Amino acid sequence: MKKSNFIAMILGTIGTVFFALGMCMALIEDWGMFRQGVICGVIGMVVLLAALVIWRRMEGKQPVHLDGKTLGTILVAVVGALLLGVGMCLSMVFELMVPGIVVGLMGIVALLMLIPLTRGLKD
Repeated sequence: MKKSNFIAMILGTIGTVFFALGMCMALIEDWGMFRQGVICGVIGMVVLLAALVIWRRMEGKQPVHLDGKTLGTILVAVVGALLLGVGMCLSMVFELMVPGIVVGLMGIVALLMLIPLTRGLKD
C-alpha cells in the first residue's frame, strides 16, 4: 500500500468517526448533546476535507477546480443524498410509507444520475 493511500485511509476513518459520532450526538435527543454534536460533526468534516487535500498533494495531483460542472455534480449529490435520507425518515420515523418510498426513489435516481454526469455515456 502506498503511503499516500494509507494516510488517506487513516484520516478518512478518523474524519468519518467524528462526523458519525457528531450526527448521533446531535440527533439523539435523549443524549442532550446537540451543540457538542454539531461541533464534533464539523471537526469530522474538516478532517475529511484535509484528508482530500493531503492525499491530492501526496499524489502530485492538482487541486480540485470548482467550475460549473463540478458545482453541478456536488449539487446533484447533495440533493440526491438529502432526498434519500428524507425518504428513509418518512418511511421509518413518521410511518408515511408510500410518500417515503417515492421520495427515496427520487433520491436514488438523482444519485444514479451522477454516473453519466461524472463518467459520461459511451457506446
